[in-house]
Amino acid sequence: MWNCYKIARFAAVPMALGVALAMPCAVAQVPGAPQPPSVAVSPSATAIVPNDRLQAWLRAEAENASPAAAASQVNATVAKALADAKAYPGIKVATAGYSTQQIAEKGRPTRWRVAQSITLDASDFTAAATLMSKLQDENGLLLSGMGFSLAEKTRREAEDSVTLQAIKSWQSRAQQAANGLGFAAWRVGHVNVLTSGGGPVPVMRAQAMAASIAAPPVALEAGTTDVTVTVSGDAVLETGPAAAR
Repeated sequence: MWNCYKIARFAAVPMALGVALAMPCAVAQVPGAPQPPSVAVSPSATAIVPNDRLQAWLRAEAENASPAAAASQVNATVAKALADAKAYPGIKVATAGYSTQQIAEKGRPTRWRVAQSITLDASDFTAAATLMSKLQDENGLLLSGMGFSLAEKTRREAEDSVTLQAIKSWQSRAQQAANGLGFAAWRVGHVNVLTSGGGPVPVMRAQAMAASIAAPPVALEAGTTDVTVTVSGDAVLETGPAAAR
């Protein structure tokens, strides 16, 4: 093969004969192998699963001209609530946010508002409803809100089942695409498996009530959660005799 050095060396020959010679000085490129055709397929599968986990947030509040007095009242209320909750060992109870706020309003003495929250996490909805009603009626706590979701084990089991459905759907779609495009077969390319689902879904938010007003029994409706799995990827089409349609 001629290269740039050889062309320069022999350029004097045609010039002496009065012939113009134009040759490109480039290295021949070897074309890459053609990529096989592929088709992107992204089916999903969904299961509707009953929620089996409840999370609730309750808070104790107190206002007083003395911040120490307000804090003492809240601390005593929360301590009693935690002690009473021990009668329900199936419910996970934990303390949450604690806040102290100075309130100054025109025409009124300056006062302090102290608040602390506790959280409940339960799978026994009947026991949770009973405890929430008790904490409101007997301890003076206020129900800030609650939400339902799936327990981690329940979600994993649902995702495993739905993933198998989504994969079978992906394989069926890939086969249909190969047949429709006239290819005899296909093979799996790059594939992603994606799951969707959120945390607890809030279902209510209670407004603060006067301590002298008894809270009504808490009504619960757990609802359901959609567990969705999407299989997205490429089916690489194999050349050969056209598939039967």
